[in-house]
Amino acid sequence: MHCLVVCVRALLGAVFLASSIGKLVGRNRLTSFAQSVEGLGLLPAWLVRPVALAVPVVELADAALLAMPVRVLWSAGLLVATGLLLVFAIGIVPALRHGARVPCRCFGGSTAPLGARQLARNLLLAAAALAAAAVSGPGASTTGTVGTALAVAAGLLLGVLVVVLDDLIELFRTTRPEEVVDVRPDSAPAPRRGALRPGPAAHSRSDQAAA
Repeated sequence: MHCLVVCVRALLGAVFLASSIGKLVGRNRLTSFAQSVEGLGLLPAWLVRPVALAVPVVELADAALLAMPVRVLWSAGLLVATGLLLVFAIGIVPALRHGARVPCRCFGGSTAPLGARQLARNLLLAAAALAAAAVSGPGASTTGTVGTALAVAAGLLLGVLVVVLDDLIELFRTTRPEEVVDVRPDSAPAPRRGALRPGPAAHSRSDQAAA
């Protein structure tokens, strides 16, 4: 169980770290995230900007808690992560019900609209955080250094996959091959089926008329 808990901590830490940095670092990233929060229609206008600023700050603090070696601190980080992810999932529900095309901005630059994929992702991560918190009691078993390192690597790899998944899906969705059309100026249209082609007699009569 120790490796599972370490893997989940690394996964959530990577996700929250990337999410907070993506919203705070970069030109107009925080403003774009605030516009997405406003588009959900859940908050009054005066509260949108403070909430948009508080979310990445809390995400960054939780990523730090999850990385702490003290059990009390990273256990608290797992519970905070569960709460955050459930709040995010609840915030997506109105967008799904009303069909709103609100950009995710979950990791700062993504323009993929909020939908069932993001809802499922947040619920799965929340379930993983809650499960890890449930089995991380004082009597939980521990593993050696190699097992812990492998669990951290697996968690970080999964975290990177979660971060880039939306962008990868949108990339493959927008790079479908287009139909190739011959637009050369010397290309003549093919004769229609059933159309009569001029025979030799027609050519001779046109030549006599021209003479």
